Amino acid sequence: MTIDSRRILFSDDSLLAVNKLSGELVVAGAGTSDKLSLLDFLRKDYPGLKPLHRLDFETSGVVVFARTKQVAEAVVTSKFKGWKKTYVTLVAGRMPRPSGAIRTPLPSRGEGVVPAETVYRVLEVFANSCLVEADITTGRHHQIRRHFESIGHPLLLDEEYGNKGINRVFTREFHLRKFFLHAAKLSFPHPVTGQLLTIEAPLPRVFEGVLKQLKKL
Repeated sequence: MTIDSRRILFSDDSLLAVNKLSGELVVAGAGTSDKLSLLDFLRKDYPGLKPLHRLDFETSGVVVFARTKQVAEAVVTSKFKGWKKTYVTLVAGRMPRPSGAIRTPLPSRGEGVVPAETVYRVLEVFANSCLVEADITTGRHHQIRRHFESIGHPLLLDEEYGNKGINRVFTREFHLRKFFLHAAKLSFPHPVTGQLLTIEAPLPRVFEGVLKQLKKL
């Protein structure tokens, strides 16, 4: 079985970029051996593939793999210099400002509390929620989810960091239970040519459908 060609966002001799679905594992972890990861699935057609970064289980969007060990090492050695990740998400409530930066330090595994920055722009305001675009200059664990929770506007339907009362109302109205966090765009210098690449992934259909309904409220 081969991945749907429409999910291949970029491919050359060095890199492969794929549109990850919400509910997919990028790489198999402990206790997840019963579910085939995206990496294992892709390796059937792309042997030698190496993951360059990961997205959380619930997050959809752009994920990039190296086609060779040398390319993977080049990216890691560069410490991902020049990489810019842009996400789109739905947060609870009406944001008081059209744009801003959240710099709440966050706990990091093995490093204690470390600096973190999320720069956001409000794309659309709905009755009781906002569509927000967020760039992260650091990649802390659950950074976007934790940062928006820290300013009182958690991701809708986020059961770990969100508002359970608001989530219940949203689930009742829209019959959905998964939060929306989409890695919409990734820009970075090509590890071989140095040319700036910008790779984008379209919004999932379910996400688009919710936005259409929210606009009618």
